[in-house]
Amino acid sequence: MLDVIKEGTIKPTRIMYGANLSWKLVQDILSSLVTQGLIDETDLSTSRDKRTNRVYHITQKGESVIKYFNQAKKLIEVDEPEFKPIQIVRDR
Repeated sequence: MLDVIKEGTIKPTRIMYGANLSWKLVQDILSSLVTQGLIDETDLSTSRDKRTNRVYHITQKGESVIKYFNQAKKLIEVDEPEFKPIQIVRDR
């Protein structure tokens, strides 16, 4: 979800589609990311609006998490093209 928000998707429904997650899960994750300081939540609703109009932006801390995650991912990548983690061997 951090990558989706970093790429400029700021509305919750669009974030849901971009991350390919359910609405309830997106709400829970957004709340958690705000609590952890990885994203900022801004309410753009006016006093006349019946619905909330929240948008989300990634914070510097969130950018750092993405950076460190991508670095960790590079460390565990396997460079052997013949590597197959699961092989089923059948006796003939």
